[in-house]
Amino acid sequence: MAASVPARQEPQSPAGGSGSDVLQSRDRAREGRSELMQRVTEFVLKHDVALTGSNLSLLVAALSGSDSALARAFTAREISQEPFSQKWLDEMARSRSREEERKGSIEQLIDRVEASLTKFAQTAQTAEAETSEHRGAIDAHIATLAQNAVQDGSQLGIERLVDLSRVMLERIVQIEEAMKKSQAETADLKESLAEARAEANVDHLTNLPNRRAFETQLEKLSERAAERGEPLSVGFCDVDHFKSINDTHGHDAGDRVLVAIARTLQSYAGRNCFAARHGGEEFALLFPGADIAKAKVRLDKIRMDLSSRQMVNRDNGQSFGKITFSGGVSQIEGPEDARNALARADAALYKAKESGRDQVIAG
Repeated sequence: MAASVPARQEPQSPAGGSGSDVLQSRDRAREGRSELMQRVTEFVLKHDVALTGSNLSLLVAALSGSDSALARAFTAREISQEPFSQKWLDEMARSRSREEERKGSIEQLIDRVEASLTKFAQTAQTAEAETSEHRGAIDAHIATLAQNAVQDGSQLGIERLVDLSRVMLERIVQIEEAMKKSQAETADLKESLAEARAEANVDHLTNLPNRRAFETQLEKLSERAAERGEPLSVGFCDVDHFKSINDTHGHDAGDRVLVAIARTLQSYAGRNCFAARHGGEEFALLFPGADIAKAKVRLDKIRMDLSSRQMVNRDNGQSFGKITFSGGVSQIEGPEDARNALARADAALYKAKESGRDQVIAG
């Protein structure tokens, strides 16, 4: 009789999910990379772009949607039917490099200032402790000398030594006070620095987190989701017909519409939703703990909430009409898939636009 073969068991993922789920996630990540490579290849052939490292880096950033400003520049140039000359590509690369260097320099400067302030505060605290200790010792020594001077008949040398010690003690007290003042000033500076760092992450029109903050949160949540074995989805939403709002009502009114949309997003933001202004009339969202289906439902709920409201131009009482947005969502399959997921969500957003707007599509 043949030996029985044990039934093959599916490998378990670290988070308890089945091996097939892990394989599906990897397959989706590979599909995203394959799709991006295909888009890059088609673009290179269509516009006869030279295959250089700089050009490929630029194309991946633009076509993946990881650099929204660059993606819009590419889209605008394609719509205007202007050629993607090497001169233009080089200028885009230089501009992008300057922006990245500027952001990096600011961040490094803030880090250096913060480290210097921390070190100074520690030094001041140590100096204060040491001077306090010395003061106590000198104070006790002065008392002993004064007592000996009385017992010995107030010898002149001892009196002078006592006077000198008192002068030294007064000086130490002054140093202690200066140290305390410096520590207080350092604390104020650190608080101001923290406020400046926080302000650098805020969009000043809408008060939502800006793209810089979104990038930081994307990396943080992607790593956390992978460690915990939890789903994480990303969404983009873009205001429909925003240009016509600006053209009809003016840019100030258009800004107020963006602020109103931001308030709607803020009302949903919290532990299960991170909302940011990604640029222009586009907003980005992260949905911790939500797979693509749940993320679509959540973004759709926000969309319906916004479209049910009536907004009026307060300058002339004229209605803005129905304000809607189109959205795209995608699930992030691990930190290495974050950029591809952004590209899939962005592609789904444009599909929603092309399919009639005022809807959310999963990609």
